[in-house]
Amino acid sequence: MAQVKKVALYAVGVFVLYTIITSPARAAALVQVGFEGISSAAQSVGQFMTELVN
Repeated sequence: MAQVKKVALYAVGVFVLYTIITSPARAAALVQVGFEGISSAAQSVGQFMTELVN
């Protein structure tokens, strides 16, 4: 089972590198979308906590 995890991790790593090398603009757009999602989630949690305190 541990070897399957290693192979899957290496496959994901190779895929990420392939995507970055072949289409850097698309990879940058995906990273931006990811960070925007994280930012939005953090803002939502902050708003929730603020409303909870009030």
